[in-house]
Amino acid sequence: MTQSSARPEGLSAYIAVTAAYWAFMLTDGALRMLVLLHFHTLGFSPVQLAYLFVLYEIAGVVTNLCAGWIAARFGLTSTLYAGLGLQVVALLALAQLDPSWAVGASVVFVMLVQGASGVAKDLAKMSSKSAVKLLAPSEDGGLFRWVALLTGSKNMVKGLGFLLGAALLATLGFVWAVLGMALILAVILLAVLIAMPAGLPKGRKGTKFSEVFSKSRNVNLLSAARVFLFGARDVWFVVGIPIYFYAVLSDGTTEGNRAAFFLIGTFMAGWIILYGLVQANAPRILRAKTRPEAELIAAARGWAWALAIVPAALTAAAMFAQGPQMWLTLTLIVGLLAFGGIFAVNSSLHSYLILTFTKAERVTMDVGFYYMANAAGRLAGTLLSGVTYQVGGLVLMLGTAATMVALSAITVGFLRPQDT
Repeated sequence: MTQSSARPEGLSAYIAVTAAYWAFMLTDGALRMLVLLHFHTLGFSPVQLAYLFVLYEIAGVVTNLCAGWIAARFGLTSTLYAGLGLQVVALLALAQLDPSWAVGASVVFVMLVQGASGVAKDLAKMSSKSAVKLLAPSEDGGLFRWVALLTGSKNMVKGLGFLLGAALLATLGFVWAVLGMALILAVILLAVLIAMPAGLPKGRKGTKFSEVFSKSRNVNLLSAARVFLFGARDVWFVVGIPIYFYAVLSDGTTEGNRAAFFLIGTFMAGWIILYGLVQANAPRILRAKTRPEAELIAAARGWAWALAIVPAALTAAAMFAQGPQMWLTLTLIVGLLAFGGIFAVNSSLHSYLILTFTKAERVTMDVGFYYMANAAGRLAGTLLSGVTYQVGGLVLMLGTAATMVALSAITVGFLRPQDT
């Protein structure tokens, strides 16, 4: 669907989709922090903690492929509602976790629940991102502005979710925190069901599942670059850095643990919020309104190589340190915040380029394929986060991140402007 300006019903649908996505990502960020910190205090190792998120990411790989087809067949609102509803069910199920269960049983149960949450998240994400392509105005960089606003604001809300999760764990405890989030999200779902305006397509009968696999060279290359980019983030973000900070900040007492929860949650929240702020302003940073597609592709290469420098420098800093030290901790905080800002520009460029490379009639399938790659990168990063930190500490973990960013930059280098 091509349009010269945003129609009122299109804008209303965009606002409704964005609001629903915000509510979802608030609970998603809070749930991740709740699970990570709660099970770390129960004595889970870095690898066991990584296992808790593995099915979440595997589910994302499968879901994004299927969700693109489901949305093309049955409409975008169906996948959005399904994502919100499934997250409510996952939260209610997680509240049933019994502390008396054996470690193995607890791991399996939480993996299954996290898997359901992963399905829910990617249903909601694919719906929201695809809606931007269909609803955004086409003139004056409107597509880049709308996708940057959706993605940036989503990440700021998710950052608040990290802080919310840590705060709820320290004040209400695990079960009541999860139940409270389930109630809030159920209310949001009901409101969206009642108030969702027209403006999104209803689906196309006869859509074949085989159509989800893209035949576009640029879509496939960008998807491969996305695997490495998000793997590079999650290799330190998911397990390694939170556990390192916990080792530095906690003194082992109840009060010390609570203080550590708040500080870790604050950093993770601050990182995500910074990431979201930069994403939302990426069109202005890149002067995208006046630059052609070829220049933005070239910019994606430059920003990818700039990002690779940060984890490489942090790897060198970690090599000179002997165990946790305050100067190293401060260096990591500054370095990872810089990583977040540069990473946000890279991610925003990718999110814009995928929508320019796809066509309106197959947007849900190309976006689904692209976010399948995104989930595959997160899966690889999640697994490597626990393994690299447990085997080689900060040096191996950060060195792996630097290598993955470099591979992303090399892959982006093969992108070419679309034929006109």
